[in-house]
Amino acid sequence: MAVNSIAATTINTLNARDVMNTPVVAALPKASVREVATYMLLGGFSGLPIVDEDGTILGIVTELDILRTLRARKPLDTTSVSEIMTPEVISVEPSTPVDQIMRTLDSEHIQRLPVVKDERIIGVVSRPDIMRAAVNPQLKRLG
Repeated sequence: MAVNSIAATTINTLNARDVMNTPVVAALPKASVREVATYMLLGGFSGLPIVDEDGTILGIVTELDILRTLRARKPLDTTSVSEIMTPEVISVEPSTPVDQIMRTLDSEHIQRLPVVKDERIIGVVSRPDIMRAAVNPQLKRLG
C-alpha cells in the first residue's frame, strides 16, 4: 500500500474527538474586540469561539470579523465581541467523522469547527488539526 493510501485510510477512520484541540480557548460576549484580537494574535488563533458562562457557544469571531470592525472604524476598546461575532455557528459532535468535517470545512469555506457535547463546546477542529493527523509530522521545535 502506498504512503498516500495509508494516510487517507487512517484519516478516514478518525472522528472529531481524535483530532480536536483541547482545552478550548474562548471569550465571553462582553469582551472587547481589542482583548480578543490581542489574544488571537498572541495565541496564534485565526478565530475564537464566544461562549456564555456555562460554555454554551453563542458565536464565533474570526480575523475577518475584526478586519470588518477596523474597516467600519468602530472603536476596538468599546466594541464588544457580541456585536461583531457570527452567531450562526456550524458545529460538530465528538463522533463526527473527519471526512464529514473536511467536507463541511470545504463547502462552508470555514477554517474551524467547534466540537459540542450537550450544548457545550469541548474542542475545536481546524484545518491544520486534520492536516497534522494525516501527515503525522516527525518534526521537533527547538529553542
